[in-house]
Amino acid sequence: MTSLWMDQFYYVFGFTLVVYLILLITCAEVTVLLCYYQLCAENHRWWWFAFFTAGSTSFYTYIYSFFWFRSLDASKMLITYLLYFGYMFLICTALLLVTGAVGALTSLWFIRKIFGTIKVD
Repeated sequence: MTSLWMDQFYYVFGFTLVVYLILLITCAEVTVLLCYYQLCAENHRWWWFAFFTAGSTSFYTYIYSFFWFRSLDASKMLITYLLYFGYMFLICTALLLVTGAVGALTSLWFIRKIFGTIKVD
């Protein structure tokens, strides 16, 4: 967050891309695993569960932004708080949509794959 809010620019974009891909792969794997456990328990309402399982990364990021903001010597003006938490809300909403979509689409692919192998005679 320092590079985002404190004008310290980050020039290693290749490393950032690798970390982003690891995030997406981890979200996909965890969502498939938890969706499989949910199907084993015969709970077939997996759509929103898969979306919010992967999207929970954004909730963690937003909560972490509160702790990070407390460590700053920020201005006491109301507009500072509104700008920071408003932009963090938008960033975390975008993160929720991206990771949630990855999780839901990966679970959809997985469920079609496992139910596609069932033969009904």
